[in-house]
Amino acid sequence: MPLYEHVFLARQDASAQQVEELTTQITGVISGLGGKVTKTENWGVRSLTYRMNKNRKAHFVLLNIDGPSAVVAEIERQERINEDVIRYLTVRVEEHEEGPSAMMRKADRDRDRDDRGGGFRGDREGGGFRGDRDRGPRRPREDAEATAATEE
Repeated sequence: MPLYEHVFLARQDASAQQVEELTTQITGVISGLGGKVTKTENWGVRSLTYRMNKNRKAHFVLLNIDGPSAVVAEIERQERINEDVIRYLTVRVEEHEEGPSAMMRKADRDRDRDDRGGGFRGDREGGGFRGDRDRGPRRPREDAEATAATEE
């Protein structure tokens, strides 16, 4: 059977429990039509790049699906009807990625960086202060009188 990665975005107003129920409902539809969900990842609430339907943040959920194309058509139809779903995207893949997805690995990396005390410009000498750097050659300031004399 074909393999799919399906990501949907739920409204920020929805609670974590409502998002979990929505995920369970979608998983039920998939299994009812002869498919199966091999992996489910809840990426949590993340900021959106731009506003969608007056939302600035959303709950992100990833589902790895193994099933026929009719399953994908039905879950997308269900998500179009549901008011809590802002966007969805389904991509057909050759094989499912083993272990955590790239988004989960990135979250682990960010957590490790926070533990180290590093961060943006944290490892630069002098703590990132750039006030004493060489700014290159400067042009001499001209006097107002010299400028006025040349204009006449």
